[in-house]
Amino acid sequence: MSRKQPKYLSGFPNYHCSEALPGALPERGNSPQRPKFGLYAEQLSGSSFTAPRELNLRSWLYRIKPTVGHSSFVEEPTLLTDSLAELAKPSPEQYRWNPLRGTASTSFLKSLRCIVSNGSGQQGGHVFLYNFNDSSLNEFLISSDGEWMIIPYQGELEILTEFGILVVEPLEFAVIPRGVKFQVRSSDASGSSCAGYVLENCGSPFRLPELGPIGSNGLASPRDFLAPVAHYFDEPDSATLFWKYQDRIFKTQTPGHPLDVIAWHGNYFPYKYDLRKFNTIGTISFDHPDPSIFTVLTSASEKPGFANFDFAIFPPRWMVAEDTFRPPYYHRNLMSEYMGMICGTYDAKETGFVPGASSLHNSMSGHGPDVEAFKKATESQLKPMKLDNTMAFMWESRHVFTPTKWALSEPGLLQNDYLDCWKKLPRNFKP
Repeated sequence: MSRKQPKYLSGFPNYHCSEALPGALPERGNSPQRPKFGLYAEQLSGSSFTAPRELNLRSWLYRIKPTVGHSSFVEEPTLLTDSLAELAKPSPEQYRWNPLRGTASTSFLKSLRCIVSNGSGQQGGHVFLYNFNDSSLNEFLISSDGEWMIIPYQGELEILTEFGILVVEPLEFAVIPRGVKFQVRSSDASGSSCAGYVLENCGSPFRLPELGPIGSNGLASPRDFLAPVAHYFDEPDSATLFWKYQDRIFKTQTPGHPLDVIAWHGNYFPYKYDLRKFNTIGTISFDHPDPSIFTVLTSASEKPGFANFDFAIFPPRWMVAEDTFRPPYYHRNLMSEYMGMICGTYDAKETGFVPGASSLHNSMSGHGPDVEAFKKATESQLKPMKLDNTMAFMWESRHVFTPTKWALSEPGLLQNDYLDCWKKLPRNFKP
């Protein structure tokens, strides 16, 4: 297939229509008696049928063969589920990990490792790391357990989906809805390494947060979210489809290409977003704002304001507040925080927290700037300055994260000296 930059549809959570063959979308009704071109109509529902209109998610797909056609499922042990299956005991310990090292000739699916989890049923989720360099395997993936947010920090990804193609580079992210078939590979035909983070969100789908007193503008704009234009593959040879179901992986063979959708319409689709387009809101007087002011998307829970997940970023921004401590303050909070680094340096941890690294601070565990960041912040002259060349992100959740046993035992991954970053904080008390 061509590796040209694909076209996109703008807007989220808009209702979109797209067809790769003119006339493939029916003119009336969703499931006509005889769809054009001999296609099959198939509805994909991301919510219950009776969900309120503003939360009702579904799309109609017009495809060469329906999803019912495949061989019997066979359970397939993978490193993805091996790492997820064995969780350590929950702990208030603060953790930090180095980037995942790649191995030779590994595909996206085979490189995935679960580092932390707080998923159970239709709530919480799992965080995976990936580092792969082999895009030659014809492997496809679908998850019944949750939607996948994919954040690269190294290498540009080409994500093939039933709805079309997303090309995602570092400083962008993609979301693949629950139940959508997809394939992740490098957009570089030379086989360069790609690495990043994945959140499988098992709760309610991500949506834009309410803006409250901010008003009608600010944070992420709906127009900057991009959905793929229909693009199909008509290949008669069978393909291997891996299906994540109840935290187990099953394998099946499809009689044709899994991504054979000619046209689609609806409000349930993959999308991507460029983090550089985020409209950062901050203080212009004093005090550091809470991280909620940097929320890009939220996965709501049944309790308002108590998110299943909030996805927040810490982008380049101006620091102008006076007579205040500018970096993130020392804090303990009810929500649990998993952080990752995409590029540059994080202002509260200038060493050790490199691109590809990650940290975990669970509910009520104290965290904040290391010794050097504290010293710099308390001694610097408070004049306007630009915090540049940085992009960190956080998945904040009402559910406590538990590291996997793999995350605590993999050689060279866990930073065993992380707690040392606070040990030399001086005693400044002078009554």
